[in-house]
Amino acid sequence: METRIEQTILKNLIQNEEFTRKCIPFLRPEYFTDTSEKTIYEFTYDYFQKYTKPPTIEALLINLENSTSLNEKTLKDTKSIVNGFGSEESPQEWLVDETEQWCKDRAIYIAVMDSIEVIDKKSQRSTGEIPELLKDALSVSFDTHIGHDVLEDADDRFEFYHTEEEKIPFDLEYFNKITKGGLPNKTLNICLAGTGVGKSLFMCHMGSAALMMGKNVLYITLEMSEERIAERIDANTLNIPMKELPDISKKMYDKKIDKLKNKTKGKLIVKEYPTAAAHVGHFRHLLQELDIKKDFKPDIIFIDYLNICSSHRIRPGSGANSYTLVKSIAEELRGLAVEYDVPIMSATQTTRSGYGSTDIGLEDTSESFGLPATADMMFALITSDELEELDQLVVKQLKNRYNDPTIFKRFVIGVDRSRMKLYDCEQEAQEELLDSGDDYDDSVPVADRGRDRYSDFKI
Repeated sequence: METRIEQTILKNLIQNEEFTRKCIPFLRPEYFTDTSEKTIYEFTYDYFQKYTKPPTIEALLINLENSTSLNEKTLKDTKSIVNGFGSEESPQEWLVDETEQWCKDRAIYIAVMDSIEVIDKKSQRSTGEIPELLKDALSVSFDTHIGHDVLEDADDRFEFYHTEEEKIPFDLEYFNKITKGGLPNKTLNICLAGTGVGKSLFMCHMGSAALMMGKNVLYITLEMSEERIAERIDANTLNIPMKELPDISKKMYDKKIDKLKNKTKGKLIVKEYPTAAAHVGHFRHLLQELDIKKDFKPDIIFIDYLNICSSHRIRPGSGANSYTLVKSIAEELRGLAVEYDVPIMSATQTTRSGYGSTDIGLEDTSESFGLPATADMMFALITSDELEELDQLVVKQLKNRYNDPTIFKRFVIGVDRSRMKLYDCEQEAQEELLDSGDDYDDSVPVADRGRDRYSDFKI
């Protein structure tokens, strides 16, 4: 009689507690094609969930006999299979490997069959969900990692300390200083500013800079059209004032674009969604489509901007307050960053009181304080009439998980609004802000260092 891997798995779920604890979290009832085998698994799983240990053959047989949901044939077949379990043990490592491979094969088969049903319109799902079905199936694996042992895993930790983290650098000196070289992957970074101060300008400049560094950039806009964002990026990368772009001849424009193509190996894709109509589900689908159709995987994602996204978890009209909604959006975007191993850069508005303030704080975040609680880095862009005359913006750190936020707490950057560019200012401009962090007075107590020494700071 042929021995099926399913029955070997079921036998060891009952007889091998180590195997059960390692594999039962990854097994699914739908993986079993035979009704009797599926029934045995479900009874074994229910017993394990209740008593935290596998059932004995005797206990399993009694539970099967007492069940009122099984017909006579299924009961007879399940009892026959259970009674046929021998006492011979299988090699543990081989058994786990074979079980993992069986789970992968079954998951892929089920995903393919589900996809066929979608194509044949026999399913409620849309064709856009097919890549996600296949991706989930291909990602099935037994994760045996159960935590980091601080003492036993010290060597791994030492190696981590000396491994250079992959980051997306800025082309602005002080931003690189406060982030220790750029934005790490799997992070959510937020720019806070009032209307018209320069949130989109900042993200367009940073996207252009990343493109010139050879990075792949995805810019998602829910506010301006794709063409308007691309226009700003053209002004930045081609170094042409926006108002002069319509006056350039086609020949000159093509020449500049070709020159730009020769300078970078990266790509920059802009995708527009209607305001408040897109959430991480749409963004995830876009990333899958770009991967399949254009072989494009972004190194960094910009979302312009967070507050006008919708939430994947909270449905419109559910009555959720703004705190819960915005916090949910922020958590979903950070989850997307972790899933695709990229940094995400987005923005948010200030409150009405923060709009005219020259010293914005976290409390000036509009709609939800849950946003700064979720973000890895948050900074404010501050302007005033005097700063506009000097073509400058003040940047103030609000939260920073990459470095001490009291170092270079405030600094100045230059802005060329006609070309949508930002640039480093001369050191003289920085010296007027005493939060630079590299010239602390040794007489100041350590506990007081980093406090705003000009609490009445005015620009």
